[in-house]
Amino acid sequence: MHVTLQDVAELAGVSTKTVSRVVNNQGEISAVTRQRVQAAIAQLNYRPNILARSLVNQRTNSLAVVAWGIDYYGPSRTLVGIENQSDELGYSLFLNLQAHPDSSYLNIDRILDTLVERRVDGIIWAVPEVGGNRMWIGSDRLKLLPPIVFLSMAVHSGLVSVSVDNRHGARQAVQHLLAQGHKRIGLITGPLAWWEARERYAGWQEMLREHGIEPTPSLVVEGDWSAASGARAMCALLEREPTIDAVFVCSDQMAQGALGVAHRSGRRIPQDLAIVGFDNIPESEYFWPPLTTVNQQLIEVGCVAVQNLHQIIEAQRKGEDDSVAATILTPELVIRESSATLQGAADAIS
Repeated sequence: MHVTLQDVAELAGVSTKTVSRVVNNQGEISAVTRQRVQAAIAQLNYRPNILARSLVNQRTNSLAVVAWGIDYYGPSRTLVGIENQSDELGYSLFLNLQAHPDSSYLNIDRILDTLVERRVDGIIWAVPEVGGNRMWIGSDRLKLLPPIVFLSMAVHSGLVSVSVDNRHGARQAVQHLLAQGHKRIGLITGPLAWWEARERYAGWQEMLREHGIEPTPSLVVEGDWSAASGARAMCALLEREPTIDAVFVCSDQMAQGALGVAHRSGRRIPQDLAIVGFDNIPESEYFWPPLTTVNQQLIEVGCVAVQNLHQIIEAQRKGEDDSVAATILTPELVIRESSATLQGAADAIS
């Protein structure tokens, strides 16, 4: 049988309203009464009716996550952080998966209507910023929606976002290569319709120019984040610029393909050609040689997104100021043998 508030109230000798206050932690209840109600709840193994509670509290304790690419390392790790923090804060998740991040594939009206119908308390927009797929956020429609936290995008006034400082990560990578004495540093970038790829490109350009090196177009090849595209890009770079002595690759998967081509071309790594990746996927430590890479703290991105969204939801519920600043997480360079000899790597870390 389904145990009700009335059953608990009869056993505890109190009103159903008193039981409801104990369950929802509301109102002033004496310690003795609270203990008696809690004992009755335990004895009857009472479980609150979540639907009824949401109707009373006018909240569903649910968050929507609009996401793309969870079969890829980065989005999947971010989703782990979202799930972990949501569970800790007592939210259930409604996952809305998109087949493609491009705006021509996103039916924004249908997505938003679905989330409003489900009465979610907040939204995490985890589709990466690609091309013009964020143009809709400038409309008045945002005022009619639950609070939203955006991931992986440039900072916009009036919007709450959580991002990794991709430009800073790229600057760390290139600065490290320059410190090893490299001068001809190529770039295998991700698809430049992506905000993250453009930021990493900009970091590469900035650091070279700060050291008096002009970043010429012949040193740049665009990939699509895949290992196959990294291999093709490395072939193109070696053909165009056979004297390059280092390459910054904007994802570890592309770096995997680039490493294979470098080996087959007879280049010793890092003696003839140093390589640095971006992501710090678990396998990167076991590439040959182990890959120097930029760690993005992707699980932390998901956790912070939920924390910020929860803060806004609670502030609105209490009628308080709900402004939350954009959060930019700083990535860290992980130095391994693909960019420095064993002794050089040890010296750099120390």
